[in-house]
Amino acid sequence: VPCAVKMGTLVEPALLLLLWQSVWALDVPLEIRQPPTIIKQSMKDHIVDPKDTMVIECEAKGNPHPIFSWRRNGKYFNVARDTQVSMRRRSGTLDIYAWNNPEQYEAEYQCIASNAYGSAYSNKIRLRLYRAPVWPREVLEPLVVSAGLPLVLSCDPPPGPPKPETYWMSSSVPTMHPVRPDRRVSMGINGDLYFSNVQFNDSAADYCCNARFPYKNVIQQKMPVVVKVLTIRTVAEAAPTWLSPTGSSSSILVLQGEELLLECIAAGVPTPRIAWTKNGDDLGASPRIKVKNFNKMIQIQKASFDDVGEYTCTATNKIGYIEHTVTVRVKAAPFWLEKPTDLVLAPEENGRLLCQSDGAPRPTVSWFINGEPIEVATPQPNRQVSGDTLTLRAVTAENTAVYQCNVSNEFGYLLANAFVNVLHATPRILGARNELIKVIEGSRPLLDCRYFGSPVPELRWSKYGQGTLEGNRFKTHRNGTLEIKQIRIEDQGTYLCVVSNVAGRDESQVRIEVKEPTLIVTRPQSMKVIRGSDVRFECGVKTDVTTPVTTTWMKDKKHFVFFCIERISLDESNLVITNANRGDEGNYTCVIKSEMEQKSASARLMVMDRPDPPTKLELSDPYERSVRLRWVPGESNHNPITEYLVQYDDDDWLPGKWRNLSTYPGNLNSVILHLTPFTYYEFRVIAINEIGMSRPSRPSTRFQSSGAPPDVIPKNVKGVGTWRNNMEISWEPLTYRQWNGPHLKYLVWWKRRDSREEWKNATTKWLKYYIYDADTFTPYDIKVQAVNDFGLGPESPVVTGYSGEDRPLTAPLNLRVSDIESTQVTLHWDSVTRGSMMGELKEYKAYYWRDSSQLGWLRVNRGMKSKAYPDNHPEPSGVLTGLVPYSNYKLYIVVANNRYEGPPSNNIVFSTPEGVPSAPRSFRIQQRHLDSIYVDWDLPAEPNGVITGYSLKYQTMNATRGEESRVEELTPNVTSFSVRRFDRYTRYRFSVAAQTRIGTGEWHTEESPHYTTESTSLPHTRWSTKQTLLSGGWMLDQVDITTQGWFIGIMCAVALMVLILLIVCFIKRSRGGKYPVREKKDISMEPVDDKDQEGSFDYREEERGLQRGQSSMEAMMKRSDSDDSLVDYVEGSEIPFNEDGSFIGQYTGTRRDVRELDFGGTLELHSSVNTIYSLA
Repeated sequence: VPCAVKMGTLVEPALLLLLWQSVWALDVPLEIRQPPTIIKQSMKDHIVDPKDTMVIECEAKGNPHPIFSWRRNGKYFNVARDTQVSMRRRSGTLDIYAWNNPEQYEAEYQCIASNAYGSAYSNKIRLRLYRAPVWPREVLEPLVVSAGLPLVLSCDPPPGPPKPETYWMSSSVPTMHPVRPDRRVSMGINGDLYFSNVQFNDSAADYCCNARFPYKNVIQQKMPVVVKVLTIRTVAEAAPTWLSPTGSSSSILVLQGEELLLECIAAGVPTPRIAWTKNGDDLGASPRIKVKNFNKMIQIQKASFDDVGEYTCTATNKIGYIEHTVTVRVKAAPFWLEKPTDLVLAPEENGRLLCQSDGAPRPTVSWFINGEPIEVATPQPNRQVSGDTLTLRAVTAENTAVYQCNVSNEFGYLLANAFVNVLHATPRILGARNELIKVIEGSRPLLDCRYFGSPVPELRWSKYGQGTLEGNRFKTHRNGTLEIKQIRIEDQGTYLCVVSNVAGRDESQVRIEVKEPTLIVTRPQSMKVIRGSDVRFECGVKTDVTTPVTTTWMKDKKHFVFFCIERISLDESNLVITNANRGDEGNYTCVIKSEMEQKSASARLMVMDRPDPPTKLELSDPYERSVRLRWVPGESNHNPITEYLVQYDDDDWLPGKWRNLSTYPGNLNSVILHLTPFTYYEFRVIAINEIGMSRPSRPSTRFQSSGAPPDVIPKNVKGVGTWRNNMEISWEPLTYRQWNGPHLKYLVWWKRRDSREEWKNATTKWLKYYIYDADTFTPYDIKVQAVNDFGLGPESPVVTGYSGEDRPLTAPLNLRVSDIESTQVTLHWDSVTRGSMMGELKEYKAYYWRDSSQLGWLRVNRGMKSKAYPDNHPEPSGVLTGLVPYSNYKLYIVVANNRYEGPPSNNIVFSTPEGVPSAPRSFRIQQRHLDSIYVDWDLPAEPNGVITGYSLKYQTMNATRGEESRVEELTPNVTSFSVRRFDRYTRYRFSVAAQTRIGTGEWHTEESPHYTTESTSLPHTRWSTKQTLLSGGWMLDQVDITTQGWFIGIMCAVALMVLILLIVCFIKRSRGGKYPVREKKDISMEPVDDKDQEGSFDYREEERGLQRGQSSMEAMMKRSDSDDSLVDYVEGSEIPFNEDGSFIGQYTGTRRDVRELDFGGTLELHSSVNTIYSLA
């Protein structure tokens, strides 16, 4: 059978027509005589491996069984005479054992199946040998290319057959990994690898083209290509140019149903962006059209005539843009609209074969009878051909044959066999008989009654053999099947199928039982839960009482094995999942199965969780201060990703210190990162949703940004003189991250302010620069800028610095005081001229000290103090506070710049008036008797004037008394008071204050202690009694022991012992002599005699002081608050002076109160005697 062209592709079979044929076609039983029918054949393009047995399939049926023969390249092929070829028994399949010269069997084969009633022909099968793909051995020289230029690496794989699949690998020690495409690097349709612009990192690996041949799943690798990139300091920007396709326009022809691929790859710096339009409009969103490879390729899986048009791709970068237009034409190989089908006719019946097809261009139709063109076949008057229709009228046995229809155009052909069988046959029912069918109420059962007969028998369905079932809910199909729509319970019973023609009849019956349908009344509901929650899917069922059902659960169409997962269990027909996790996610189906039907209900479980980490981090488009980062988003786990957190690690010494760089919206997966120049970076990305943060992605490849001039201005630039004829220029250093390049230095600029001299400069790597031979306190304009190997950074703002300062030349004049008060005084002085400052006037500083008290007997602390006053007024003045009333002060003032103080002014003396005294000291409360309280005190530490008296207030503390406070006014020589109390439990509150002419001073308040009966031990005694400690005295309780003989004896013994000790002490001291001052220097009360160079003095002067008696000693203790010999150094600026005002820096001893002095037994005796008298 001639075929116009080679194999085409069947794209759009006439689905409706095939459906009609499957319903109406009669099955011819094989026991009935019939022409051959091809039931199996090899593909039109048949590829085989010559190393294996080459098989060409051809199977056919017919009665009698067909005989097979073959044609090779249009000529008869004698299989029996070829020792390397055999045909299988009762089959036309060829087995070719190509031991020698397998290429001779590459040809076009056609199988012919024949019997007495006709011949059927297979398609023409083109046999092609599979050849092992081998790349030619070649030595590939390294490709040398400058950074920024485009590069194309050709692949040129072996052609096949079949056509191989290509991909590229990059090899770097010790592994190989695929070349990942991006906007800059991509693989073309022809398998070549395109670089829009080359970067230095592209030379880090070799590139290998790999081809995978699907027939044997063999992968072949081409010799690797070495790329060497020449680095240049600056990559020149370039406008886009086309790499593939070239020129401004091209065209492509594609057959309907085949895959359509359009690509546009451009070179340029920066990497161009590709955009597509169709017939001037945007492509729009379409499931058929997929834009891939970073907009460089359009893929249409199955082309149609709707895809015809002009596709324009545009490549754009900031330098320019270019366009390329691809004209797409679509053609179609022939495809069936209605394929001819077998006809079984009785004599004198009419029949028709239809062979309807379409294609572009429209195919031509050729008819054949048993393989011969119908034009040369024996003419038959009852046969007529009209285009795609062959008509037979009043057929006879001579019309029995196999008819072939061939439709073809320039893109392919289709061949169909259909036989016409003219015969008489008694009706017969094919298939099973007397069946029992159980159906569900409301279903649409089909009762089969396939039959055969010639002429075509009449068919009738009835229930219990009565009437004919037709119309309403009953429908009989031509193939004998009875369809009952919406079957009911009353439709249950026995149905009879009867077929008959002129040659006879046949019948079969079918019994139907109708059951109530199974219903799922409670369906599982889809859920969206957070990980860790419990889930319950319910599945309630209602079934026919006579129909047993089983309930099973499936997950993603797979049955559960419950005993393998403890967390999943069945509660009756309900599914329970505890502590749900990501692995539990999926579609859950409740399956209710009965004998007749199966019902199911599904629900989807979605487990919300933190997102999965992003993957495949890629860096591209590197610049000095930016790089593009791309990633593939991880699963959101049913909770939308709201944002991405990009972190970076730029620590060369301690890697792993990740810091946050920036956050980006969750709909992005490609961002521009702003970086610091000349820094190594690694990046990682964290996805964030409402549940939480994902695990960090794997770090990106390590990346170093390009260098750049510094862009940070040195801060805190200042110029300060460290000596009178120099200036130190200093600034804060740039951090290492701010260097932007290697070998950071600083360029220092200076010139005299308000002068016409040129700027001078010097470069240093230190943080200070010194200018020498400068005039004293001269202003300079200063600026500093950072510089590295890539250039100069920005200049700092010009600041003014001054060279070194010297000592001021003059002192403030006309120092005077006014508004003298008891604790403060106002100072006035004349300003110092700027020219004599030898620097910047910082402040005036007053030095003052308390020279003496106006009370001649009161010792004072002559420590010097100071107070600074800023220069903020043309007539300077200041208030000196914190003075002691009724004192004599000395004062002088100096002027100060930032380094030195000037000479002192003249000293002035002033006196402060009286004030109110401080609180009395050493307030004591004693209980010398059970019915009285004795109080006494000492002079105030600072009388602040002449004491004129004392005020004493006291009152009882018992709330029930309600007694008002009593006030006693006492003369200045009275420092004690005695109060008679009501009982031993009465307590008093005492307050005492000293008075001067100005007023009453600070009050001192104390309370008498509680009365107690606790037993305590007296020190250094072996007896104890109940007692109360009262301000250094002991009060005995319970009995008046002063009348006890034993107590009087003890006191007399103690007094005698003390008297003996005093006599011995006086005798030793009366001997005189000297001993070192260093043993007593901490308690000295008089100035050191400068004439005594040996460091000792005579103690006889101290003896005369001790012999003055108690009253004079107490007066001395009251007046000994200050010492005029050695004084303490005070914090701040106090400086010790002696009585004549001269500085005594050589003394470092500390002052001690006179009460702390050890006066031997005199004071001890006095205290003991007073105690004895009070007890007596």
